[in-house]
Amino acid sequence: MSTLSPTREALGLPALKGHHEPSPGEIAIGVIIGRTSEFFDFFVYGIASVLVFPSLFFPFVDALTGTIYSFAIFALAFVARPFGSVFFMAIDRAYGRGTKLTIALFLLGGSTAAIAFLPAYETVGASTIWALALLRLGQGFALGGTWDGLASLLALNAPEEKRGWYAMIPQLGAPFGLMVASLLFAYMVTALPAEDFLAFGWRFPFFVAFAINVVALFARLRIVVTEEFQHLFDTRDLQATSIGSTLSKAGKTIVLGAFAPLASFALFHMVTVFPLSWVFLFTSDTPVSFLLIEAMAAAFGVVAVLASGYLADKFGRRTLLGSCAVAIAVFSGFAPLLLDGGAMGEILFMVIGFIILGLAFGQSSGVVSSEFPTEYRYTGSALTSDLAWLFGAGFAPLVALLLSANFGLMASGAYLFSGAVATLLALWFNRSLASRR
Repeated sequence: MSTLSPTREALGLPALKGHHEPSPGEIAIGVIIGRTSEFFDFFVYGIASVLVFPSLFFPFVDALTGTIYSFAIFALAFVARPFGSVFFMAIDRAYGRGTKLTIALFLLGGSTAAIAFLPAYETVGASTIWALALLRLGQGFALGGTWDGLASLLALNAPEEKRGWYAMIPQLGAPFGLMVASLLFAYMVTALPAEDFLAFGWRFPFFVAFAINVVALFARLRIVVTEEFQHLFDTRDLQATSIGSTLSKAGKTIVLGAFAPLASFALFHMVTVFPLSWVFLFTSDTPVSFLLIEAMAAAFGVVAVLASGYLADKFGRRTLLGSCAVAIAVFSGFAPLLLDGGAMGEILFMVIGFIILGLAFGQSSGVVSSEFPTEYRYTGSALTSDLAWLFGAGFAPLVALLLSANFGLMASGAYLFSGAVATLLALWFNRSLASRR
C-alpha cells in the first residue's frame, strides 16, 4: 500500500508518539466534507435566487426581471472571491492555515445565516436589496479563504497510476451538495403553503447551511492543524506565497488553468441554476418536480465523476477534458430542444448534461496544476480556481437567461458552445507550452 510521504525517520525527524502518517482516505474524507459544505451553501443560494428572491426582494418588477436582478447579485460572490483569496493568503502566512479557515468559514456561515433574517422589500424597501448584495459579497469573500490545500495534497501524494482517481475526489462535493439542497427545498415547498414558504420556510435551508459549515470547520481543522499534516504541507511546499510573486512566476499557468475548465464550469450552471429558472418562469411545471429531477440527475453526476477518475488514468486527463469539451459542444446544439421538450425532455437534458458534466468536472481542477512550480502550487491553485469560477460560472445563469429571454433558448446553447471552444484552445496552448519546455 502506498504511503503518502517518506516516514519521519527516513527524513531524519523524530517519530510522533501515538500518531500515524495520514492516509489518502483521511485526506479524502476532509476534502469531501469541506467541498460538500461549500457547494451546499452555493446551491441553497442559487435555488433561492430563483424561487424566493425575485418576489421577496424585487416585487416592483415582473418575475423575469426580478430573476435577472437576482442573478446579478448571485454573480457578486464570484467577483469577490479572488479578493478574499488575496486577503486570506496574508492571514495564512501570518497566522497559519487553521486561523484562516476558522475566520473564513465563520464568515461564510455567518453571511449565509444572516441572509435568512433579511426582511422583505415591502417591509424596509431597497435597503434589504443592498443588504443581500453585501452578504453575497461576504459569501464570496469568505470562499476565497476556504482553500485548505487538501485537494492539492491529495493529488501530490497520489500514486502515479491513480492521479486521475484522486483528482476527482474533491469534485464529488458538487453533486452531493446539489442533491441535499434540492431535496431540502423540495421538501420545504411541498410541506408548506406557498405563503408560509415565502414568509419563513425558505429561511430554514440557510440555517442548515450554517450548521453544516460549523461541522465542516471542525472536521477540516481536525486534519489541517495536526502535526502530521503540517509536516506534509511543509515537505510538499504547500505553503502560502505572496500574490505578487505567484503571479510573476506562474501567471501564465494561472490564466491557462482558469480557461481550461471553462466548458465544464459553464455547463455546471447550465444544468443546475439556469434550467430551474427557465422551467419556473416559462413552463407550467412545478418547482418541486424539477428539484427532484435535479437531485436524480446529480446522482448520475456522482457516478460520472467517479468514472472520470478511471478514464483519466487510462487515457490521460487532457484527452478526457478535450473529449468532454467536444461532447459539450455537441450537447449545446440539442440541449435547448430537450429543455423545451416537456417533462421527458427535461429529464434527458438533466441526465445527459450531468453525465457529461461529471466526466469533465471530475478532472477540471487538476488539468494544469502539475505545471506550477512547487513553491507556488498552493497559492496558484487557489487563484486558478477563483478565476475559473469567475469566468466560467459566475455570470452563466445571468447571461444564459438574458440570451434565452431575448433571442430564444437556442441562444443559451451558443453560450455553452463558446465555453467548449475556450477549453479546447486553453488545452492546446497548455500542451504547446509544455512541449516547448
